[in-house]
Amino acid sequence: MAPETELSALVGSVVAAHAGRRGPLLPILHDLYSSLGSIPPAAIGLLADELNLSRADVYGVVTQYPDFASPPRPGRRLRVCAAEACQARGSAALAQQLRSYTDVDEVFCLGLCALGPVIEVDGVPHARLTPDNLAALLEVTA
Repeated sequence: MAPETELSALVGSVVAAHAGRRGPLLPILHDLYSSLGSIPPAAIGLLADELNLSRADVYGVVTQYPDFASPPRPGRRLRVCAAEACQARGSAALAQQLRSYTDVDEVFCLGLCALGPVIEVDGVPHARLTPDNLAALLEVTA
């Protein structure tokens, strides 16, 4: 089967799995990202057609969220929460320390505000971090 046909079939099956759901675009994008590792540009038009949305609407959502980066980035993915609760508990120092190891994305909430500061290593959240235990965490999760 041609790659375009495979992508079309995958998009169709993912959209069908969310049939009847209100506001299905984000869950569909998450499912496609899990399957493909990115949201390929060709999927934007297919999704727009399947969901009766404009291509601009789908493209806007895909580019708004760094989780849907296309093409996929190599290596490990580090994200640090830069929202107010985590900032108040020292996330800026963690972000600076992480930058000495590798690239890091700053995001505005990982949803664990009471446990801040929080980072995410390859999709797994780690809470109540300090500069002292961050280095040990990165060695363990390497």
